[in-house]
Amino acid sequence: MKKLIIFSLLFILASASFAQDFKADITTAKTAYAGGKLADAHFALEQAMQEIDMIVGKEVLKLLPVKIDTLNSNPKEDHVMANSGYIGATIHRSYGLNGGTDIEIISNSPMLAGLNAFLNMPVLGGMMRDENTKVVKIQGYKSRLEKQGDNANGKSDYSLQIPFSSALLTLTVKGKSESEVLSLANSIPMEQIAKLIQ
Repeated sequence: MKKLIIFSLLFILASASFAQDFKADITTAKTAYAGGKLADAHFALEQAMQEIDMIVGKEVLKLLPVKIDTLNSNPKEDHVMANSGYIGATIHRSYGLNGGTDIEIISNSPMLAGLNAFLNMPVLGGMMRDENTKVVKIQGYKSRLEKQGDNANGKSDYSLQIPFSSALLTLTVKGKSESEVLSLANSIPMEQIAKLIQ
């Protein structure tokens, strides 16, 4: 019920073109269903759900910080894409010149099951852990921090994967220390994003 209310509110706040597409898809689905064309009804409903995922993705982009540490975001590189299979969306924002820091959020990520097993099963997590990978907590969420080597400046590059709700947030940071990466991750409004995506 909570999801339905959130989706309804987001739908009302969405642009007119999205509203028209959504209404057209729902009308098509009703007509196809009434005519016994279940495959067509199914396809139209998938299209409508994809519109909602795109709207939610654009709302999540509004929640992401405009500036992270000393790096400004690159608004021209912001994008929201529908995931294949009509389930969820991928949300992307980059910071700094030449992609110094990136945030990517994939709702309904297929990688969640594997990552959650790594984070929550000591035996499996222990087999996959090495000197470059560790489990950390970000705002109460168990996360996987991976050091990806040193860049040309001799500083480290990191990837931090944070599973939450039904989504996976990946923070990729170039040329920072581990503590700086964790600080950047803690500046992301995870709870607000989780409420929108769930």
